[in-house]
Order: sequence, then C-alpha cells, then structure tokens
Amino acid sequence: MRPANIVTSVADVLAGIAISGYLVNENFSATYIPSILLLSISTMGLYGGGVVFNDVFDAELDKIERPERPIPSGVISKGEASLVAIILFSIGIIAAAIVSILSGLIAISIIIAALAYDKWSKHHGFAGPFNMGLCRGLNLLLGISIIIPAVSAWWFLAIIPIIYIAAITMISRGEVHGGSKSTLYFAGLFYCLVIASILFLSSGRDMLWWSVIFLIPFSWMIFSALIKAIRLTSPQNIGKAVRAGVIALIVMDASMAAAFGAIVLAFLTILLLPVSLWLAKIFAVT
Repeated sequence: MRPANIVTSVADVLAGIAISGYLVNENFSATYIPSILLLSISTMGLYGGGVVFNDVFDAELDKIERPERPIPSGVISKGEASLVAIILFSIGIIAAAIVSILSGLIAISIIIAALAYDKWSKHHGFAGPFNMGLCRGLNLLLGISIIIPAVSAWWFLAIIPIIYIAAITMISRGEVHGGSKSTLYFAGLFYCLVIASILFLSSGRDMLWWSVIFLIPFSWMIFSALIKAIRLTSPQNIGKAVRAGVIALIVMDASMAAAFGAIVLAFLTILLLPVSLWLAKIFAVT
C-alpha cells in the first residue's frame, strides 16, 4: 500500500481544500471537520487500492525484477491482494460520496485513471507519466470539491501535480536498470515549471513570501537528489531521486496552500512530512 506515499495523497487533498477557500474565513466551525476527514479517508483508500492493483498487474514482472515484493515472495496471493484493493477502492468511493455526489464521481475517476495506469499506460513513454500525473491532479480536485463551485473555478490547477508527477514517473523509469541523463534533465525542467507556477499563483494573491518559505525546502529536496542522479545515473541514485520527489509532494502541497492564503493549513500539511519520512524508513516508497 506504500503507507509513506498515502500520507502525501492526504497532503494533496489538504492543498485542494485550501484552494477551495473552505477554511479561509473567520467563521471556522467544528462542523467543517467531518468533510475534511472523509476526503482524507477517501484519498487513502484510493491511493492504497491503486498501488495494490499495480503490484497485482506487475506480479509476473516482479518475479524477475523485484522478487522481494509481497506477491512474488509469496507473502500474499494475487487474489488476496485484489480483494484488499477492492475494499480500499470501496472505502474511497463511499467516503467521498458522503461529502457530495461530485466528490464521489471524482473518486471514481481516480480509480479509472489508476487502473488505466496499472494495466496499460505505464508501459508507454508519454501516456505513462501523464496518466500517473492525472491521478494526482484528480486527487487535488477531490480536495477542491469540498466546495462544489470551486471545482469549476480552479480545475486547471490540476496541471501542477500532473506536471510534477509526470517528472517523477519519468525519473522512475531508471530504477531497475539505471536512467538516462536526457530524461533527468527533462524532469528537472518540469520541476522548474511547477515552482514557477506556484510562484505566479502566490504573487497574484500577495502571498509570495509565504509560498517561498515552503518552496525553498521543496526545491532543495527535489533538486539535491536529482543532481546526484544526473552525476551518476545508477539505479540507487534514481531510486533516491524518486523517493525524494514523492515525499517532497507534502512540501509542494503546503506551498500551494500558502499561495491561497491558508497559512494555518499549510503548516498543518507540513506536519505530515515527519510522518511520511518515518513510514518511508519502514515501508517501500517505490
């Protein structure tokens, strides 16, 4: 299920909630909390189910390339893993649908996108990174859907996580046999586009310096690992660059929350970082 990664999906939803304007007012009430918790539970189910199905579809290949994974190592059968994934998906849909029909539909869209990646697009040079990014973009929209009209106002912001996750997916292609420097340079360009986009959003809302507070550590996390991978494109360095990119999602989400004036929510999002880092020491990230 990649528990460390699941924490980053919660950060996506919190960023979406910040973008919606749900908490940016002076009338905060405890009645707001259930919807936030439900969408957080939803994204955990959706992400966990998607990753489990990824291992189900990759079971035969993992026997050769990653025999230590649960299915090829015999810890769990493909049938049992599939049942776990279905249960997780069901939790994701139900929790989202309780918030609104739109949230439920977005949850279903995330499942379709995740299964399309797991079964088909991951093997394609362009479709794979885009499809994986789409899953994260829809995840951001899941958070925004906490206020239904906000989706039509801010749907285009899903392009930011799409670009970012596409970059990480491009990098991950070299985890087994090593990567190519040209691919890593393209990923670096995508990283720069993401940072520039968040800076643009925050400057237009007079929140530039708040976003910069989070973008500085975000940039350090992703580029320090990427530069090492460019210097030596070994599977080990590629893996570290991927892990850094995934974990850094939390900081990127915090910067997006800050860009929309949800400073308290931005700092609450950052509190997920040590949780994800701790889980990353226990469970695989990639």
